[in-house]
Amino acid sequence: MHIIIVLLLVVIDQISKYFVLELLKFSNSMILIDNFLKLNYVENRGAAFGILQNQQLFFIIITSVVIGAVVIYRIKVNGFNRVANFSLDLIIAGALGNLVDRLRFNYVVDFIDVNFWGFYDFPVFNFADICVVVGTLLLAVLIILDRYEIDKI
Repeated sequence: MHIIIVLLLVVIDQISKYFVLELLKFSNSMILIDNFLKLNYVENRGAAFGILQNQQLFFIIITSVVIGAVVIYRIKVNGFNRVANFSLDLIIAGALGNLVDRLRFNYVVDFIDVNFWGFYDFPVFNFADICVVVGTLLLAVLIILDRYEIDKI
């Protein structure tokens, strides 16, 4: 079941990036909510917030090692509850989605551009990034509340 969830999330990520490449790569951004949300094609050759630009081999190796470690740990421990497993599925799917981009394009396709009415222009991100962030926050809450094991929910 976990493989299906991960694959579904990766497919959603890749389909969204395909449409962005087709619609926005050679055109202007698409405003969805004036002064707040637009779709804007960006080639991110770094990590979150554009740090460590042009270190693709480093990101490919680190991402592969982390995904492998999480998968192996899940198989060996096998004591996480459904919510904790889902949070790990989100993290793995997000990492895989961006890894696919790095392997295909040598950059990550970002396109969700949020600007808080001129107060703060958030860095452009994608669906895979949302998966990683939501999965990480959910897992952090479960760990803080000590609710990640099977018998604790």
